[in-house]
Amino acid sequence: MNLANTLRRIGLADPQRPALYEGTQLRCTYGELASRAARLAGALRATGLAPGERVLLFMRNHPAYLELMYGCWWAGLVVVPVNAKLHLREAEWIAANSQARCAFVTADVGAGLQVDGACIDVETPQYASLLEAAPLELQARAATDLAWLFYTSGTTGKPKGVMLTHRNLMTMGLTYFIDVDAIDARDAIVYGPPMSHGAGIYAIPHMMAGARHVVPASGGFDPAEIFGLARDLGRVSMFAAPTVVKRLVDHAEAQGLGGDGFKTIVYGGAPMYAEDIKRALRVLGPRFVQIYGQGETPMVATALSRAQLLDTEHPRHAQRLASVGVAQTPVEVRVTDADGRELPLGEVGEVLVRGDTVMAGYWQNPEATAAALRDGWLFTGDMGSLDADGFLTLKDRSKDLIISGGSNIYPREVEEVLLTVPGVAEAAVVGAPDPEWGEVVVAFVVPQPGASVRTADLDAVCLEHIARFKRPKRYELVDALPKNNYGKVLKTELRRRLKEGKE
Repeated sequence: MNLANTLRRIGLADPQRPALYEGTQLRCTYGELASRAARLAGALRATGLAPGERVLLFMRNHPAYLELMYGCWWAGLVVVPVNAKLHLREAEWIAANSQARCAFVTADVGAGLQVDGACIDVETPQYASLLEAAPLELQARAATDLAWLFYTSGTTGKPKGVMLTHRNLMTMGLTYFIDVDAIDARDAIVYGPPMSHGAGIYAIPHMMAGARHVVPASGGFDPAEIFGLARDLGRVSMFAAPTVVKRLVDHAEAQGLGGDGFKTIVYGGAPMYAEDIKRALRVLGPRFVQIYGQGETPMVATALSRAQLLDTEHPRHAQRLASVGVAQTPVEVRVTDADGRELPLGEVGEVLVRGDTVMAGYWQNPEATAAALRDGWLFTGDMGSLDADGFLTLKDRSKDLIISGGSNIYPREVEEVLLTVPGVAEAAVVGAPDPEWGEVVVAFVVPQPGASVRTADLDAVCLEHIARFKRPKRYELVDALPKNNYGKVLKTELRRRLKEGKE
């Protein structure tokens, strides 16, 4: 089982089918894309890379992203996608931890990246020369072989490498057709959000169907550009975090636009408020499907279908609208107490998922793997409840994860950076509700006695050590942090203060 075979089969059967666009410009057909992937595979193997070794991608959305993903898989290699918003130091930590043998970058994101091997800018003659290599025969891979090593933040402040196999991703791709949306060759997926995350993962089902793949000319997300692509190309689908959906809806309302040209917008990655999806449906029409998953079970846990979103006559429609839907076809979902005992319907506990999309474990982290995977079940760390119809409603997270604009931010990672600032005695980071981003990062900082701490200094250190999107949007200088009898900071109290508008 090799994911690249889905490209190979269409490249053979229908080589003239349009495959990859940059904006509205056709870059290559399926036959040409398959040839480029095979030649990249040949070039990578010729450098001495062996099956199972890792290749890091640290770049903005770019047409080369897709051919590199499939070229790596074609050669039996493992893709390590890195969020283009990360700080260079964070990307280098991931490169070292994954033992990546080479990296591909765009200069605007990865210039100066240091890795143990070649670092190639995809917009240079050096990259173009790789496409002149002799094509490699598709390499056989076992279903359990690693394909995608995705780094997600951990409660220790260091990212964890989620190991996803060919079977994990193949199952995810096939599930899209059953639980999310039908796809055919007329459709187009637009990569506005980062291809290192869910948007890029959804290349897999669209490759299976031989659909069109569209990278915006800007290499990112711009609402006006996305609406232009929908108008010019038609039958456009995309994956979007709720904050992206909100920006699309805002643009449509401001410009007097509807949903013409859009086929399906799949949203997930963060909570979507009921009023926001009602507004989105009102402005753009019946084009939405919600999914809930994690990096550890990519895009697959539950889904709230187009039909369920539109079934306003159902007596529990309001509750369903606030849910994340029902278990997707290849997985089981249950809610348990802290000891893994299943809870009665309606009671809140930890959400568990079991099935063929669940990760193989965390890269070189047996302790974290043992904590997350128990008796075949993934302990998600998310809190929720199930109703009698199987609809899951998320209530809170057992971890202190902050989700801002669909990106995961773990407070301890930010706190550890803040504690390096001279004069800082303590720091506690929480998420504050925000109508645009879902949550924003707020830091409560206690100065050392007699020390003078400036917010400008705190911000400068954060900008030097962590990604811009992780840095606090607000800093609150306080005399002390609220704590319980055991000395643990009461973050619930900090959130309450923010909610009530108190310092």
